[in-house]
Amino acid sequence: MMDHTNCTWTHTFLLAGFTTTRTFRPLAFLGTLCIYLLTLAGNLFIIILVKTDSGLSTPMYFFISVLSFLELWYVSTTVPTLLHTLLHGHSPIPSAACFLQLYVFHSLGMTECYLLGIMALDRYLAICRPLHYHALMSRQVQLWLAGATWVAGFSAALVPAGLTASLPFCLKDVAHYFCDLAPLMRLACVDTSWHAQIHGAVIGIATGCNFLLILGLYGGILTAVLKLPSAASRAKAFSTCSSHMTVVALFYASAFTVYVSSPGSRPAGTDKLIALVYALLTPFLNPIIYTLRNKEVKEAGKRVRIRIRAIWMWHRPHPGLLWLS
Repeated sequence: MMDHTNCTWTHTFLLAGFTTTRTFRPLAFLGTLCIYLLTLAGNLFIIILVKTDSGLSTPMYFFISVLSFLELWYVSTTVPTLLHTLLHGHSPIPSAACFLQLYVFHSLGMTECYLLGIMALDRYLAICRPLHYHALMSRQVQLWLAGATWVAGFSAALVPAGLTASLPFCLKDVAHYFCDLAPLMRLACVDTSWHAQIHGAVIGIATGCNFLLILGLYGGILTAVLKLPSAASRAKAFSTCSSHMTVVALFYASAFTVYVSSPGSRPAGTDKLIALVYALLTPFLNPIIYTLRNKEVKEAGKRVRIRIRAIWMWHRPHPGLLWLS
């Protein structure tokens, strides 16, 4: 604990980023930039595909498109500062911008937790209540559930972000590539153990309850699938859930490691590496996971490509007309 009377209040923080050599820095920057652009392109592709193809107008694909929309903002919250630190080293960030980044990042993270739970509920109703599925998951219900995840996520994040922003800060070097809870609390002039307990409780309850909900729903799905008469029907049911289970495993494993486990149990700098998994790698992999093993998405992509090609051929000037003119 630091002496509060000897503190100088800071209005600007310095993001440390990753320590890299001059030779490796341009490669790391270009690699990160490529992953970022591919992430934006992949998630935009899913949003446009679901919006334009009638074959994907089901609740499952609606929630996948909402997840892709969320990932666009989620990855864009932290990657610009990551790119800046890779290019310039230590990067200054105003305290107001730092706290805003902290709040938006955790709001979107908690929104994703709730959304993954809703997506598991959708799969449970589709497999375990097929006769009532479309009545239970009407368009109005889909919109209400999607909106509720955003309201819940942005409301829950107010507590940890607000408590952190109210702390008096004496130091300004943030040992991370974006403003996160633990690196910021280490810069405070006062003891933050109470704040850490509140943060752990809020994030732990939000993520833990959703994770237990997902486990319970997939337990029900597994029981129902095993009762199906044919191996083909069982394989089809499992295939609709495998992509979602992969995304859940990636997101929750990395998030629990950083925000629920004890920080002292990890070597210094580990949090930055783990953050790359859920803040950059998971949004990058989500479009691949949802399209690589999904025949419906592949077929929809083919239909959209054929439609675009037909429109292009229709509007392209005929060579004979160009010669006559």
